[in-house]
Amino acid sequence: MNRPAMRPSAYAAHRGFVAPALETPGLRPVILGFIIVESLYELAQRAFGAVLERLAPGFAQTVFDGTTPAGMLTSLASFLLLAVILQVVLRIVHGRALPSLVGPPARAFSQFRATLLPLVLLLFVVEIAPPWWSTDALAHIRPPLAWLVMLAPALAALLIQTGAEELFYRGYLQQQVAAWDARPWVWLTIPNLAFAFAHWNAHAPLGINAQYVVWAFAFGLAASDLTARAGSLGPALALHLVNNAYAFLLYGELHGRDSGLALFLFDADGARSFQPASLVAELALVGLMWLVARVALRR
Repeated sequence: MNRPAMRPSAYAAHRGFVAPALETPGLRPVILGFIIVESLYELAQRAFGAVLERLAPGFAQTVFDGTTPAGMLTSLASFLLLAVILQVVLRIVHGRALPSLVGPPARAFSQFRATLLPLVLLLFVVEIAPPWWSTDALAHIRPPLAWLVMLAPALAALLIQTGAEELFYRGYLQQQVAAWDARPWVWLTIPNLAFAFAHWNAHAPLGINAQYVVWAFAFGLAASDLTARAGSLGPALALHLVNNAYAFLLYGELHGRDSGLALFLFDADGARSFQPASLVAELALVGLMWLVARVALRR
């Protein structure tokens, strides 16, 4: 009697992606690595900020708040510190190099390219489809030519920022947690709880923080799932880059945090509490982006 053929696992490619981490399996190495990376990155950020404040106090404040193009570019590019620290920790604790977090380079690049344009087109459709945002609260439009001139360096800086985060959360943490425990719910959950709470802002109201953390956890799950299906960081990096370009390059609050590269600047909306309808819309967009990336990967 012929048995029906078993369907291949959706996460079959993940085994190859995780393989470099199997040289140092177990919970202790990943906890040690995580603590060292977080501690050194915190120290590096403080040192970077202190040097900026000493050399150029006015500019330093724009970097901390991201309220000018130069300040925002510098803030995003400073994530290079995370990548450098991650390389050092990888070498000392795990005996491997940064490229081992990416997956096969040719595959990663091919999958990045395959998912990037469909995601851009999705957000374009979302923007032109109703309901349209109201211009009543629109306070300022950055000169389009100046915005276009800044577009290439802005995308490069965003690639540094999103690349460093993907290397750490979907690369390092996901690989090492999966090397410790191969059950999907474990390596999907633990790295993305860390990713979610990294978005907690001690100065923001509780409701706003809760909404942001929930969104970040869902976004991290989508990125981790794509990474596991693809066997590389390519699709997750495309997802993260497109999302952050949409968030930072199109809309901002006038004189608000992280608004330095935004084309459209709005008056502050005064929202300081949890907004369920807004969260549902944000989660739905994450789901749509994940689905479009899935289709682009054809997995």
